[in-house]
Amino acid sequence: QVQLVESGGGLVQAGGSLRLSCAASGQSFSSLAMGWFRQAPGKERQFVAAIWSGGSTFYADSVKGRFTISRDNAKNTVYLQMNSLKPEDTAVYYCAADRNRLVVTSTPRMWGQGTQVTVSS
Repeated sequence: QVQLVESGGGLVQAGGSLRLSCAASGQSFSSLAMGWFRQAPGKERQFVAAIWSGGSTFYADSVKGRFTISRDNAKNTVYLQMNSLKPEDTAVYYCAADRNRLVVTSTPRMWGQGTQVTVSS
């Protein structure tokens, strides 16, 4: 099993930037498909971004051009660089993983505990 620990959340003004990190412990990080999801108060959890083991990336329309997902297999870490943040980006952000790349954008089986991102207007 893989443990996922997020960090990097916080409070930022609209237009600012944050970088989230997700450190994975366990085996075979390089073979995992990794993703980021978010959940705002009173709303369902939604997909944000994903990266496959080969480096292919995928984004929700709402974050395209503003967020960038990347991974460092040597550090067992996946990142989410968030630029031009908006108040509607406020949510708890979760790191996720799955060995099946086809489900990482929808129903990944491994989850972190989440980190709060708050964007003030």
